[in-house]
Amino acid sequence: NSIMKFNTIMPKELVSFYQNELQLAAENLRLNDLQIAWHHLERAHILGQSRTFDHTRIHWRMLKLGLKMRSTGEIWGQFIRMIGAATKTPFGIYPKGNTGGANVWFFKPMPVPHDLQEILNQAKIK
Repeated sequence: NSIMKFNTIMPKELVSFYQNELQLAAENLRLNDLQIAWHHLERAHILGQSRTFDHTRIHWRMLKLGLKMRSTGEIWGQFIRMIGAATKTPFGIYPKGNTGGANVWFFKPMPVPHDLQEILNQAKIK
């Protein structure tokens, strides 16, 4: 019985919602609506942060968007968060509801939007 939680498989109840947020982020990025793209990455972060791979991948996408926005703070913040997601999430250490941006302290739990909480409840993610 390992202390590490390599949650690599996303619960099926979560996959379509998570993928939808990623798709909306990509579509808005193509339209150069960076703020809306960022909003959807934040929502994907909330949905995927309990899974090491998905949590790290969201921070990678946030890093790439930070580069596009030319935000030094976001670039640095996402680099640090990628390391944290890869090394802390396997131990179940992540702040529930945190939106993942550099404007928020990495370990600050935040309220989960109602619609996302319903999705997390269906997937039995605490």
